[in-house]
Amino acid sequence: MPTISPTGLTDMNKINWLWFFLVFLYIAFFSWYTSFEGPLRQEEMDHYYEMFEARNSDASSEQRAKLRKFMEEDTGDDFVMINVIEMYEEPAKIAGVSEQDSSQDVLNKYMEYMYPALFKRACHPILFGEAANQAMDLMNAPGMENWTTGAAMRYRSRRDMLEIASNQAFAGAHDFKVAAMRKTIAFPIDPWFHLGDPRLLLALLLGLIGCLASWLVSRATIRR
Repeated sequence: MPTISPTGLTDMNKINWLWFFLVFLYIAFFSWYTSFEGPLRQEEMDHYYEMFEARNSDASSEQRAKLRKFMEEDTGDDFVMINVIEMYEEPAKIAGVSEQDSSQDVLNKYMEYMYPALFKRACHPILFGEAANQAMDLMNAPGMENWTTGAAMRYRSRRDMLEIASNQAFAGAHDFKVAAMRKTIAFPIDPWFHLGDPRLLLALLLGLIGCLASWLVSRATIRR
């Protein structure tokens, strides 16, 4: 009956521990990157709506209705906000904007708040680029020919987006966005899918690392 040498047992233990670590690492990332809280509850919707009204007392009934609809139709899953932006040639002069600042510099001041708040909640851009031309196809959209940049931002959940937007620090930072942008359109897409999902890529990468390490250890054990 074949036996396994102590060295072989040690190597097998190393591989087992490696796979355990890789699985643990993936579960930890998946748990952070994925929302498990489900759709917004009624008390949460009321809370965010009250905060919106407190900060936007002059908001139109249409804006209020859009927010209500956005919350009530929550699936609990992640979503992507599509953004198209036209920047000012020169930014509006508000507090915190110097004469030398470009519109991009001012927008970066806004993103100084946004990026830490986004990454903390597993939210991040999945696409960003400069406009290569005017709009190539327009239908019933006068004045929408010119754009500067386009982006797509992934949010872990609508709850996460509302938490970011309702943070008191956002109020001051938002002024920089308004000062930098001549116009913008933003709309959410949900459900959505793309092959670059980090959960899929990480699973493939960790699986490859585990298989390669197992093969190398097995090969070294056979040669002994």
